[in-house]
Amino acid sequence: MTEVFDLFGNPYVEKPTKRGRPPHDVTLKTRNRVNMLVALGWTNPRIALAMGVTLPTLHKHYFYELRQREVARDRLELRRLEMAWDLAEAGNVGALKEFGKLLERNDRMEVERELGSSPKQPEEKPAAPERVGKKVQDAQRALDADADLMAELEQEATQNARHH
Repeated sequence: MTEVFDLFGNPYVEKPTKRGRPPHDVTLKTRNRVNMLVALGWTNPRIALAMGVTLPTLHKHYFYELRQREVARDRLELRRLEMAWDLAEAGNVGALKEFGKLLERNDRMEVERELGSSPKQPEEKPAAPERVGKKVQDAQRALDADADLMAELEQEATQNARHH
């Protein structure tokens, strides 16, 4: 029997034969998908939606993969380096250049990590402006309004004096 797959590589079921959701089959391919998404920093709910399973199903079948979140990105980088090195040793010039780029990127990342881990000097915070109560704010607004009104009146008076 030939199995039919949808656009995203998932088994296609034309008509469900039983009620409810079919049981989830864990394969090496689905494990690798979860590993890849964890390495890319996806959240568990987002991974569950992308895989077409519920969050409890994801936790039940892929507990080990989800636990590896801290090292997943490093393992992905390690795999890329291994593949590039294997191809470079086989004489692939493009792979040798790619390995060099990966090596430079790794060196930059290590320098950034060292700089980020050095103790930072505490920054002096600017003094917070003095807090003023509502009554004081209202009094200041009244003084400002009086000053604005006086300025307008003086301007009108000077304009009227010129016209006479």
